Amino acid sequence: MNARINKYRAEPVIFHTLNGLLMLAIVVVTLYPFLNTLAVSFNAGVDTTRGGIYLWPREWTMKNYEAVFITGKVLHAFWISVARTVVGTLLGVLLTAMLAYAVSRKDYMFRKIITILVVMTMYFHAGLIPSYFLVKDLDLLNTFLVYILFPGGAAGLISAFNMLVIRTYIGTLPESLVESAKMDGAGDFRVFASVILPLCAPVLATISLFIAVGQWNTWFDTFLYASSKQDLSTLQYELIKLMSSTTQSNANPNLTSTAAKDTASMITPVSIRAAITIVASVPILVVYPFLQRHFVAGLHLGSVKE
Repeated sequence: MNARINKYRAEPVIFHTLNGLLMLAIVVVTLYPFLNTLAVSFNAGVDTTRGGIYLWPREWTMKNYEAVFITGKVLHAFWISVARTVVGTLLGVLLTAMLAYAVSRKDYMFRKIITILVVMTMYFHAGLIPSYFLVKDLDLLNTFLVYILFPGGAAGLISAFNMLVIRTYIGTLPESLVESAKMDGAGDFRVFASVILPLCAPVLATISLFIAVGQWNTWFDTFLYASSKQDLSTLQYELIKLMSSTTQSNANPNLTSTAAKDTASMITPVSIRAAITIVASVPILVVYPFLQRHFVAGLHLGSVKE
């Protein structure tokens, strides 16, 4: 009997130990690529070619980051990317949520046909060339507005997938909330702003992260629609050009000063690629925790008992 009791007491300990070790292994496997890239970005480029860089730089240097920022174009492109990400995310989430709320109303007679038309955009697209001529005919070439209306060079301001996600979430909310607000004299805009949006905080945070990451990472729309205007160049596009030029010539062709040439001679494609990866990923890593905390909150805000 005592042996059986001791066995039952030992099973939770064994389970939690093995579970903890498994989670630790997953964390190590997940973090190692990023930490390795961070170490390479701070290691001397010539020394990196020898290999053997894991989690800690062997020869510390800031030359890789100097090569990224030395021309000044990257810093300006950074603020363009920040502006397009903020404006595009806010408008994208707002308009998508408004459309999702409209098609979620059972008393709206056109909700089915609108849903079908929006969903069709997930499966059918005119293609790259018609999209380019559309942007050209709208006089949006080399304008900041093209980043908002045509992010990524293909998708529009409203994503069908995001609309379906928000609509499904709205469908889980008690209908009595909307009915109570309308009985108090609130219109659809007031119901949407005061009732629906606060309750949709978790799904809106998730959609915001999707849109923000998409806006931040895309560079192809800059190449298509604004490559001839340097003032509208985005961070990702500048980093793509920098990495391409470094890979081809092992030096930045825009560097003209003696200090710049010295910097270029000490970097390699591997080291500059690591620095570019860190520069491009850090802003999203900083923003993510502020959105992640909303994922599991806000579901029952203002709810009523049935």
